[in-house]
Formats: sequence, structure tokens, C-alpha cells
Amino acid sequence: MEVYRFNPLVTILVPLGALFLQAFLPRHFHFFFLFDLPLLVVIFFSVARRSQVAGLLTGSLIGLLQDALTHQPIGMYGIAKTVVGYGASSLGAKLDIENVGARFLVTLFFYAVHEVVYFAVARGLVKLTLEWSWGHEIGGALLNAATAAILFTLLDRLKQRA
Repeated sequence: MEVYRFNPLVTILVPLGALFLQAFLPRHFHFFFLFDLPLLVVIFFSVARRSQVAGLLTGSLIGLLQDALTHQPIGMYGIAKTVVGYGASSLGAKLDIENVGARFLVTLFFYAVHEVVYFAVARGLVKLTLEWSWGHEIGGALLNAATAAILFTLLDRLKQRA
């Protein structure tokens, strides 16, 4: 299996672009709150690099930056995206996830992992009163997985062989 690296500019601008879109688009387009573009970027970079340390760091940095843009306590997205980054890079090291169907399923799985970890941290550690909505979570998982199938194909053009 091939390990990929990215131009440093791509490594910085793609996550920042995803964070910017995530922070500002839901204000104007309310349906956009279902998307989690920073999560999709974490999954893409983690699977492509196939390094648990890189996946862990990518997830934690993007998650903490996302936390800084919300009104929630700092660390909730950081913890959830760190778990996803580590898991996605571990899976990427074992399986070749280059076709659209595999990417769709991987994103479905890691979206669910992200939401469960986020919910557990919010309810268990921070004592927030969040309600779990199966319909919302399933819809969000399917929407993000379909978006990932398209987004990952576009981001593939930015890969460089290591």
C-alpha cells in the first residue's frame, strides 16, 4: 500500500478552509449544520498518510481549532477528532481505501464513532444536556459519507507519493 504526503501549503489550507466553511456557512444556510467538513478532512488525511501519530495529531489540531470557533468547552471536538484520526490512520495502514464504496463505508463508520465520542464527552465529562436523535445522526452520517465520496476524489489530486 502506498503512503502519501502532502505539500505543506495543502496541509494547512485544506483544514483551514474546511474550518472556515464549517464556522460560517451554517449561519447563512441552516441545513449546512449537518455537514462536518473538518471531520471529513481528518479522515482523508489520516487514511492517506497511514501513520497513527500523524492521524492523531491531525485530528487533535483540527478538533481543537474547531472547538475554538464554537461556544462549547474547548476539547470536545479535539477529543472526538483525535480518536477518529487515530482510528482512520490505523485502518488506512491495514486496508487500501481508494474506491468510492470503501470511502463511503469508512466515513459512515467514523462519523458514528465521532458522534458517540462527542456525545459521551459532552454528557459524561462536561455534563452538557444533549439529546441523541437517531434520525438526525443517521441522516448526518449518510450526508457526510456521500460528501466524502466526492470530496475525497477531489482531494486525491493533492496527494504526493512518499
